[in-house]
Amino acid sequence: MTSFYYKFLNNNKGDLFLISIFALFYFMGIGEIHLFDWDEINFAESSREMFLSRDFLHVQINYEPFWEKPPLFFWLQALSMSIFGVSEFAARFPNAMFGFIYLITLYSIGKKHFDRKFGLIWTLLFTASLLPHIYFKSGIIDPVFNYFIFLSVYFMLLVVGKAPKYILWFAILSGIFSGIALLTKGPVGFLILGLCFLFYITKNRFRILPNIKHLLLFFVGFFFIISSWLLTEYFQNGADILIQFIEYQIDLFRSPVAGHAQPFYYHFVVVFIGCFPISILALPNLFKSKDSIGFDLDKWMRILFWVVLILFTIVTTKIIHYSSMAYLPLSFLAAQYLHAKIVKQELMPKALNIVLITIGSLIGIGIFTVIFIVVNKSYFDFLFTNDFVKASMGVNPDWFGWEPTIGLVFIIGIIWSVRSMIKAKYFYAVFTLAFFTSFTLLLIQLFFIPQLEEHTQGPLIEMCEYADKNDAIIISYGFKSYAPFFYGKVSPRPSEEKEMQWLQHSKTEKTILFVSKINNTDLDENPSYKLIFKKGGYKLFRRETSP
Repeated sequence: MTSFYYKFLNNNKGDLFLISIFALFYFMGIGEIHLFDWDEINFAESSREMFLSRDFLHVQINYEPFWEKPPLFFWLQALSMSIFGVSEFAARFPNAMFGFIYLITLYSIGKKHFDRKFGLIWTLLFTASLLPHIYFKSGIIDPVFNYFIFLSVYFMLLVVGKAPKYILWFAILSGIFSGIALLTKGPVGFLILGLCFLFYITKNRFRILPNIKHLLLFFVGFFFIISSWLLTEYFQNGADILIQFIEYQIDLFRSPVAGHAQPFYYHFVVVFIGCFPISILALPNLFKSKDSIGFDLDKWMRILFWVVLILFTIVTTKIIHYSSMAYLPLSFLAAQYLHAKIVKQELMPKALNIVLITIGSLIGIGIFTVIFIVVNKSYFDFLFTNDFVKASMGVNPDWFGWEPTIGLVFIIGIIWSVRSMIKAKYFYAVFTLAFFTSFTLLLIQLFFIPQLEEHTQGPLIEMCEYADKNDAIIISYGFKSYAPFFYGKVSPRPSEEKEMQWLQHSKTEKTILFVSKINNTDLDENPSYKLIFKKGGYKLFRRETSP
């Protein structure tokens, strides 16, 4: 691996190839495990229904309007499904593709404003970070959403910094990408840019302001993007779409959605642990106020990081991926710190190396421990007290037995990397981090998650696929799940046929199946329902044509 690394480190033409090699990890194994409830299946189902119905203007779920999200990400998934078929791979392919685009973008910006070495460090550190890497293997909206927010912020900082060339185009591009961000997930895409802009000019006591003409050009680009869709929606459905967006965003701030209430420090913990190692390497740069390059790039990155973290700390609903926009500026600050060490030919402080190896080893031990407990669950029955969890752990997937050592692979990578940092071999250190992180996560994806899934949502999805094979309608009873829609391949039905009262008591041409959790006994003693089978934490009941 050492000779491979140095071959490309000293060859400009090898940069794209090296980036492509690491980007391949984003595509590996993305079709090997089922989509996860709720978000992955929710979004994939909306895209499946869009693809099958050929209604590309409206986002829907169970063939009913789904007002929470704009359509852009679903267009990408629907396009992917038209190429690869309706599958897990197709649902996750857009994010994997954006993972490659991210790496190229980070390399290009780093090379432009610093040098080639900075571009490589930034790219490799981003690849080496846990949560950012995992997100590119997922089917959720945020990686695409965050990319366009980042570009809108980047071009805006060039405008405010009065870049000498193409400033008019930069203003338009900032507006266009902000509009695309809004079209991907909603108004928060514009909100983040607006807060960063306000914080920056306030911090500079309004001495640095963009030209009015540039702001007008920004809004020309912004409204050009969103009006093409919103005006069409308005003429077809009135103002409902805009009202629904605003109400949903207000709800996110006002009250916990879907039970996702967490302590106020939730996102700080998520970013610190989930973004290892960049969360450690960025620490020395997080609180600096003095800038080192033109256009205040690092100042904007610090502002973007803190705006995202504080904004979603204020938001009552706290979901792990809400703070994912913070990953990009954090990775920049980490890359800037290491690049400065290379330029100045300085050693990293011993304390930082100790923190790196300690946190990294603890994460590796955590991976080892979790896998060891699941593989050897019979020795840890005392941990499973909940009836549903106990029944779920009763499934016996096939294990090789070596799976816990995946955690040791990660620890080896951390030790190897820190050893290189101690010797000031920073390029080799981040290369090692990127490789071992990518390899560890791939091993988990291929050899742990599929078996773990048999304990969690695997039985539920098996029951949904059973319903599809038998041309039956399957409903989740007593809990919320999108699995019956995607894996049961729900087809369009009249609205009244989707009501629980109708499904339980009306005569139907199709067999109705109800899946409930093992600790829900509502249907057990009801003679109108027959238990077909149970597995893990789930039971499947059949209700015939007449109750």
